[in-house]
Amino acid sequence: MAPQIYDTLILSDLHLGADMSRAREALRVLRENQYRRLILLGDIFADLNFGRLKKEHWKFLGFIRKLSNPKRNVEVVWVEGNHDLGLAEIMSHLVGVRVYQEYQWEYRGLRHIAVHGHQFDGFVVSNVRVSYYIGTLLYLQLQKWDSKNKTLTRFLDRLNTRWLRLSPKVAEGALAHARHRHAARIFCGHTHAAMHQHEHGTDYFNCGAWIDAHPAYITVGEEGVQIHEYVERTDDLHPGQEQSEERSPAVTEPADFGDEAGFVEDGEYEGVGT
Repeated sequence: MAPQIYDTLILSDLHLGADMSRAREALRVLRENQYRRLILLGDIFADLNFGRLKKEHWKFLGFIRKLSNPKRNVEVVWVEGNHDLGLAEIMSHLVGVRVYQEYQWEYRGLRHIAVHGHQFDGFVVSNVRVSYYIGTLLYLQLQKWDSKNKTLTRFLDRLNTRWLRLSPKVAEGALAHARHRHAARIFCGHTHAAMHQHEHGTDYFNCGAWIDAHPAYITVGEEGVQIHEYVERTDDLHPGQEQSEERSPAVTEPADFGDEAGFVEDGEYEGVGT
């Protein structure tokens, strides 16, 4: 049976640089599926400090850069999230991907919109500096203090989403935005909670996050829109296990990232025809 080729694969909130980032597993998903378009739906980075990036994080970026090569026949789209602010120009050069505030495309006669979702989160919009210094930097430090299973920080992440009612707020704002733009479907991240909501003929989908114990991604194709939960493998390392690896300059220096030969061992994505 021929492998299924999706029109679009979407993932968000990878938070590269965070101890809980599951870049290794996300990279596996990108390698094992075929798609004509990949949308990185915001918060791909935890913050602007590239010194936090680990070996598996650079491997993920290396794969994205190779995937963006026109020879791959894959359109790679980066939608800016609140944690990615200030990285647009850097990332365009680093991985050869154009960065959008909002991305729209047509599929099977329907208009689709991809936007990170923080635009519908009033707290983040009104308290950018507070959100960064308390919400981001403190949260990154808590991850280092937490156990290997990251039980506390994952609990706090879920509690924060529920306490601030992020999922309902973002869903409500996104659906209103989609109707205003005459779109049938809108996709967001930001809340870290995968979900689907249908209202007045418009569908809202959230991609979840790749710092959770149950990360998820979305595909758009002939069978419609599907939310997929990543299935653990026996060879999956715990997100905290590889943190003990010593960070050598060869791993963390962006200059070495520029050498594509360093990623040959990761295999090649075959790409698909249009």
